[in-house]
Amino acid sequence: MALVLAIAASPVMGQEHRQLGAHEHGVGKLNIAFDSGQIFMEMSAPGADIVGFEHAPESARDRATVNDAVARLAQPLDLFALSEDAGCSVAQAKARFVTKENKEHDSHDVTGEKEISAAGHAEFHAEYSFTCSDFTAFDQIVFTYFTVFPKARELDIQLISEKGAWHAEISREAPVLDLRGRTQR
Repeated sequence: MALVLAIAASPVMGQEHRQLGAHEHGVGKLNIAFDSGQIFMEMSAPGADIVGFEHAPESARDRATVNDAVARLAQPLDLFALSEDAGCSVAQAKARFVTKENKEHDSHDVTGEKEISAAGHAEFHAEYSFTCSDFTAFDQIVFTYFTVFPKARELDIQLISEKGAWHAEISREAPVLDLRGRTQR
């Protein structure tokens, strides 16, 4: 899966490619790879988009907010409405909170205050895999992510499938990714 996502994240030869800055509030990144009836997603989003702050949790309330966000991010079918006729189910989902110093918290418990430095920006990272019973029926993704996380404005998407690689920008105002003709040969 890591190789497939690494390919999806790399610039597509011969195509104009917009790189996001190191950090842009309101804009997350999502890599999607379609492979043999499976979908793999890897997402990163600034802490401000998800919880409204980008510092290490400083209080019990901050820790609870981060824990809630990690739990919500670990429920991908609440964030992405996949084509119902494709019969997709979650095979794996994990989410974590990461500071600039790459201190990760994979679980829903970020009570170890000393483990997260207060310096730097924080992001949320999530990885998902889905198995689909009828991949030919997969024609769109509706991003309910923007409803769950109202501060998020846009997702910068890199997608790879058997038909090639492409880039898309999905926004709060236009939250549907049309996949017709892009996932199957």
